[in-house]
Amino acid sequence: MARLLIGLAGLMGAAGVALAAAAAHGADASRLASASAMLLFHATAILACVTLLARGLLHGGIGLIAAFGFVIAATLFAGDLTLRQFAGHSLFPFAAPTGGTLMIMSWLAVTLAALVPNK
Repeated sequence: MARLLIGLAGLMGAAGVALAAAAAHGADASRLASASAMLLFHATAILACVTLLARGLLHGGIGLIAAFGFVIAATLFAGDLTLRQFAGHSLFPFAAPTGGTLMIMSWLAVTLAALVPNK
């Protein structure tokens, strides 16, 4: 699982940099800047979760749920904003808010994973 999460974080980081470049060179690309920030920030959060899980500082199951939640959430959020920018329509209704809500829930899961002892 750790290698999968690290690989996904790498893809998210690469996509985040690409979107940042597109935002820097495009007119009215604020959506791309937001998408880039969420991908880059949460790619780093995933790597931190993997590290904390390996050190036993997060509850294993809850920590994994949080890390995969970050992947899904950032993908929904960034995917929706990117599709709106380039295709003119959303991924599906409320995709970005769903991703944002899932980000919040994943951060709360990290908190819970830190508080619940490993068995």
